[in-house]
Amino acid sequence: MASGRPTVLLVEDEPAQREVLAYNLEAAGLNVIRAGDGEEALLLVAEGAPDLILLDWMLPNVSGIEVCRQIKSRSDTRGVPIIMLSARTEEVDMVRGLDTGADDYMTKPYSLAELMARVQAQLRRSRPAAAGAQLEFEDIVLDGETHRVTRGGADIKLGPTEFRLLATLMERPGRVLSREQLLDRVWGRDIHVDSRTVDVHVGRLRKALAQGDAMRADVIRTVRGAGYALG
Repeated sequence: MASGRPTVLLVEDEPAQREVLAYNLEAAGLNVIRAGDGEEALLLVAEGAPDLILLDWMLPNVSGIEVCRQIKSRSDTRGVPIIMLSARTEEVDMVRGLDTGADDYMTKPYSLAELMARVQAQLRRSRPAAAGAQLEFEDIVLDGETHRVTRGGADIKLGPTEFRLLATLMERPGRVLSREQLLDRVWGRDIHVDSRTVDVHVGRLRKALAQGDAMRADVIRTVRGAGYALG
């Protein structure tokens, strides 16, 4: 995701509605990738999990309910928040959508302002640093609003890429992220760089976090053949 901005997968088969939603999401500073049917949505998720999915229920080929079920059944994507959009207004339909795994459910027609507020609320949970939250891990504190990082109370100077890399790792402490996942989340889907670039920036981040103190523990764990994790 370019510049560390959260990425939203917008799944809507009505072109006019899709473009209105995409315009508002991009105006809010979000990256938007579009899918016009369920099959395309599942392919895009397989290429790299977005930070949030806006999912229409009534889709050609594969229904929104089935897309939601498949995404939530996979260990690597079940944590991606899904807001389901539907013209179905009956309580039983809403319950079915939520039971399938949707994190939120809005009926059409809906207020764009309310939808954007719900998008931001879900993103604060899935991408707290990008939403300006403060993250802490051991003696490291990252402030997403001021872009300031401290360790043991001392300022750590990081470049923008190292900051996004640290934020991504701190949002998921203990979870191993592959080089491909880090490339997607830190550099973005549309930026074509070699996976070895990740190793270079991890090395820079490690050096910055050590800050010349050989006694400081290396909190970034290398998992051979898999990727990197914090802690």
